[in-house]
Amino acid sequence: MVAADYQGAVRAGTMAAARLHQQLDLRQEIEVVGGNVDVFAAIHTLDLPLLVRPLQGLLGAYLSVPGPGVLVTTQRPMSIQRFTAAHELGHFRLQHQPSLDDESILRRMPLQAQPGSDFQEVEADAFAVEFMMPRWLVAWHAARQSWTVPDFRRPNVVYQLSLRIGASYEATCWTLTRHRFIQPAQARELLQTQPREMKVALLEAYRPQDYRGDVWLLTERDAGARIDGSRNDLFVLRLEEHSGGGYLWDIDQLKASGFAIVRDDLQAIDAEGVGSPVIRRVTAAPPDTYRGRLAIDERRPWDPNPPLATLSVDVDLTGPEQEGLSRAERRRLLEAA
Repeated sequence: MVAADYQGAVRAGTMAAARLHQQLDLRQEIEVVGGNVDVFAAIHTLDLPLLVRPLQGLLGAYLSVPGPGVLVTTQRPMSIQRFTAAHELGHFRLQHQPSLDDESILRRMPLQAQPGSDFQEVEADAFAVEFMMPRWLVAWHAARQSWTVPDFRRPNVVYQLSLRIGASYEATCWTLTRHRFIQPAQARELLQTQPREMKVALLEAYRPQDYRGDVWLLTERDAGARIDGSRNDLFVLRLEEHSGGGYLWDIDQLKASGFAIVRDDLQAIDAEGVGSPVIRRVTAAPPDTYRGRLAIDERRPWDPNPPLATLSVDVDLTGPEQEGLSRAERRRLLEAA
């Protein structure tokens, strides 16, 4: 039964998402392996039929007859696909009537009531936001990266957070407001800086063919993480290097995995300190639709002993979802093979 008022609808959607987190043990899993809430994996686990295909004029749909199922378009970036899938999953979990969902789901955020609100849609919106971007997930990534609440006023930090939780930059700004990390005025200020500006700043002198892909800034704090990205994404590795002691990051490991090194710089930490560590800043372009492990060691080239440090990250850059099986379904099939 759909809620009778706006606040009740937001509460119903939020609580339904929290219950599903508990049912699927998602928090425990993410706190072990990192990454985001895998919406498509949740749909697969619940045996909810999913069809990913081009949709004209729609982002997605929820069907209940003859049996429940969801549709998600192939014609949008991965962050929008994920939000759409979470919205349709909300319709399913809340036992809603069938729904055809267009771009309007991206313009609504469960912050304040709007005239003529459809409370079924408000419930599904609230479910999607809480399921994809719960407060505990934001706090977990903040702790891992040593971000504090004031850091959430910095566009570059919020952009990197958005990549790690698998949401759009705009949705992340408003979610930080919803969770009371920042004020609405601060979210509007953040939105004055567009993702393209942050990509240009991260890439410095390197100019890709276009800026459709995202740019991930990786440091030692990302070791052991899981990265779900898209084709055309780029990586900027910012790593402390103890070259004064003969230790160097082995860039050849990246090349051997198919990464193209498009920029490689050293930046001094202490300009006056002789032999002090430096920052190795490497910009790497992965192979098309890369799925595997990014691994790089800091070692002395002549020393057979174990490396001083290692950055190893599991990477899947096969997004956005294409027509056919979702990435989650393909992963399960590969793991079972």
